Amino acid sequence: MKIYVTGVCGQLGHDVMNELARRGYEGLGSDLAPVYSGVQDGSAVCTMPYEQLDITDAKAVQERLLSAQPDAVIHCAAWTAVDAAEAPENREKVWAINAGGTRHIAQVCRELECKLMYISTDYVFDGQGNTPWQPDCEDYAPLNVYGKTKLEGELAVRELVEKFFVVRIAWVFGLSGNNFINTMLRLGQAHPTLRVVNDQVGTPTYAMDLARLLVDMIETEKYGIYHATNEGGYISWYDFACEIFRQAGKSTLVIPVTTAEYGLSKAARPYNSRLDKRKLVENGFEPLPIWKDALARYLHEIS
Repeated sequence: MKIYVTGVCGQLGHDVMNELARRGYEGLGSDLAPVYSGVQDGSAVCTMPYEQLDITDAKAVQERLLSAQPDAVIHCAAWTAVDAAEAPENREKVWAINAGGTRHIAQVCRELECKLMYISTDYVFDGQGNTPWQPDCEDYAPLNVYGKTKLEGELAVRELVEKFFVVRIAWVFGLSGNNFINTMLRLGQAHPTLRVVNDQVGTPTYAMDLARLLVDMIETEKYGIYHATNEGGYISWYDFACEIFRQAGKSTLVIPVTTAEYGLSKAARPYNSRLDKRKLVENGFEPLPIWKDALARYLHEIS
């Protein structure tokens, strides 16, 4: 099976390419950079076939995918800088990438009659209440530009492609790129005390674990909308930060604050990022490991 992966310089795309290599699949990666610019860790992704692709260019998307003739596309490329997406000068670009670029990919996948896996987000919901969001819930009300554009990408995939997977994730961390864990460790070196919000609740997702699941899924024809994060229950960002410093053996003091008290974000964040993942098990997929275990493995990787 030949699988085309977008966004391979990012956290998830990096790990998806490595997972494909581990299983002996033919993977072709793309991203905006002229050459692969993700983490140079000596893993398979650094040497696998790579090409530059701007997904906002419909003609380029068509040319690259028709030339590659993949059996499946795993679409990881996205604008993910949530606060920066709110800036007026960035909004058109964010829409072009997350909504327009996804539509371009979906249109070619329809022409090729190949599988398309779209990586979406808990941000398509309004984050109210405390009940976990169901995969097939359609009470969409994204709070910010990022969420609105990712929802438009979802809708394009569902409209245009017959053989699609939409996989919503949350709180991702991985080796290639910045993430909450790296930020906490960096700030903890400079400050003995940190304020972290405790009223936004969800579950972390380790990109390496998620990549395994995504390839498990793309091997099947169990199409539809899924939620995927690590197991281990729902926690706040404050809980996550405390566990990061505990496992890292750091004495940084973490003080819980409300989102209103924190007050630094330009984009509104969902309070309720609980995602119900039972559909994975119902369809025979192995859940991701407990998030504390994933954190331990990640800290070992970066040590």
